[in-house]
Amino acid sequence: MSDGAPTRAGPVAPVGGAAPVGVLVMAYGSPASPEDVEAYYTHVRRGRPPTPELLADLARRYRAIGGTSPLIERTRAQARGVQVELDRRAPGRFRVVLGCKHSPPFLEEAVAAMERDGVRQAVGLVLAPHYSALSVGEYVERVTAAAAVAGTGLEVAFVESWHLAPGLIDALAQRLGEAVAQAARAAGVAPDEAGRDGGPVEVLVTAHSLPARILETGDPYPEQLRQTAEAVTARAGVSRWRLAWQSAGRTPEPWLGPDVLEVLRGLPGDVKAVVVCPAGFVSDPLEVLYDIDVEARALAQDRELVLVRTASLNDDPRLLSTLADLVEERAAALAGFRSR
Repeated sequence: MSDGAPTRAGPVAPVGGAAPVGVLVMAYGSPASPEDVEAYYTHVRRGRPPTPELLADLARRYRAIGGTSPLIERTRAQARGVQVELDRRAPGRFRVVLGCKHSPPFLEEAVAAMERDGVRQAVGLVLAPHYSALSVGEYVERVTAAAAVAGTGLEVAFVESWHLAPGLIDALAQRLGEAVAQAARAAGVAPDEAGRDGGPVEVLVTAHSLPARILETGDPYPEQLRQTAEAVTARAGVSRWRLAWQSAGRTPEPWLGPDVLEVLRGLPGDVKAVVVCPAGFVSDPLEVLYDIDVEARALAQDRELVLVRTASLNDDPRLLSTLADLVEERAAALAGFRSR
């Protein structure tokens, strides 16, 4: 597979003479190399090139994590894993293609690839558990528009949110429990005190901030994050926790808060350690590897706090199984689809 080509699992394998159901796995995207950073940033900015200062700052952050983010490779591994799991359940029935919002392979390229292969029905799945019109909604709009332009009659049923999927909650809760125990050890506090009300370990459940104007339209994004946090902390036995937002855009308009850095600065003196659970992310983007692992950790150290981040889900088998479940459930909405 060449760089920028939509990720596919292999040749189309018809089932009963019919083309398989397409599965469009969608993700934000990431520059594949330092040379790609400017084009990527320009695309994120809807075609407006960044100022030299903004570009230099973004390049600096990528250098701090090794030059580039592993996100695109993590995303490809997730797409491959979903294909393997679906093939295990129903060989040849589904055809997974990866499309990204801001880097190759773009969403429109993935739609075109499915149509060239004769796919006429597909499930669209964004690798982000929480719905917002400004996030998942934009993926849906672009894919719907691309299918309409092609005019081949591609029918797409979208999974719009999966913030309470049991496999997601289980995987996050396990990682949270492990991180709380690690934080307690590092801070020299009793494990049975960590994460409890009045205990010395505080948990911050985070997701990518969005412009605060989404609150004016009743967008479900903040409430869905709260529901995820409630389910995960309850499963992990954690009662000292709060929501925080991270990685707000550098625009004049207000964004959802409080920001995770603001929360760290304002923690009371009885807190000895902090666990950050970036529940809005299912892999390793810059927002996790730099904004939490570098920037937030440096602030915590300045305040003499231990900071531990929960491990990313990436291609955890429970996540892949959950995604396959979502695909099968949503495929039932397609005309004429028969479950296995």
